[in-house]
Amino acid sequence: MKSFSYVSAPDTGTALRTIASNEDVKFLAGGTNLVDLMREGIEQPSTVVDITRLPLTGIEELPGGGIRVGALVTNSRLAADPLIRTRYPVLAQAILHGASAQLRNMATVGGNLLQRTRCMYFYDESAACNKRAPGSGCGAIGGFSRGGAVLGASEHCIATHPSDMAVALVMLDAVVEVESVRGTRRIPVAEFHRLPGDTPHIETVLAADELITAVELPPVPVAANSRYRKVRDRASYAFALVSVAAALAVEDGVVTEVRLALGGVGTKPWRATEAERVLLGRPAAEEAFRGAAEAELAAAEGGTQNAFKIELAQRTIVATLRRLLTDGSAA
Repeated sequence: MKSFSYVSAPDTGTALRTIASNEDVKFLAGGTNLVDLMREGIEQPSTVVDITRLPLTGIEELPGGGIRVGALVTNSRLAADPLIRTRYPVLAQAILHGASAQLRNMATVGGNLLQRTRCMYFYDESAACNKRAPGSGCGAIGGFSRGGAVLGASEHCIATHPSDMAVALVMLDAVVEVESVRGTRRIPVAEFHRLPGDTPHIETVLAADELITAVELPPVPVAANSRYRKVRDRASYAFALVSVAAALAVEDGVVTEVRLALGGVGTKPWRATEAERVLLGRPAAEEAFRGAAEAELAAAEGGTQNAFKIELAQRTIVATLRRLLTDGSAA
């Protein structure tokens, strides 16, 4: 591990001024991903700013019915919060599917959004990886690609985004609040992560001097009937081959509102807007569910090792919607 300077920020202003006046700075919260990356030599910051003392640990109900979640709220606390479990069960379920209790006790909301891919080539310094070493190539293309993306990939990168929580947040139209010495801005989670294009090492729209301070969940009544379904290689904790975050409302047998997002198949958390468009106003039936799933995955491109994800994603969408329907609360 490269030597680095350590700063424990007593307040947000100090943290922001430190990152604005230094190069190669990283914020440290739970450290569940950053510390591993530093040990592996993938992240080599000159300065680490510990932000665990900042007042960003609140879960606050907003006047309009939404919820503001501080960036330092742990995954465990968010998943256990009564308001989250009641109004946004899909979010609680996604978090609980994401990691062991030990990791959830340390990992934070802000850090979860910023975690990096678990592609094996990203972690192997002897392998080509445009995320780790821009311009070196993508070892997964033509290599071992079973976990690779089938949506949003480019000729420079097919790595999937690993977060479960972010998939639920995209479905819920959540907004990320970020601060810098230049001020505050708000970014929809759906726009926070970038497609790889020809710059896969630039993974978010977050500027180098910005700090995530909160995530806001808007009021989403349909989310009371929501579910997160995750398909993985083992029942124990593992990253998704395919995951689906879904919410459904049905009146008189017709879909009146639907929200869908996918994980494990895209280079970023993937809002399934085409499936939503196709399904809205259609009969809440298996045939319509299949048609919507097929429409969403029509643009998917898989290789010899990961093409199975296309059908698996379609089946998982259908199964998740069927479960929401048969639970009875959507009818």
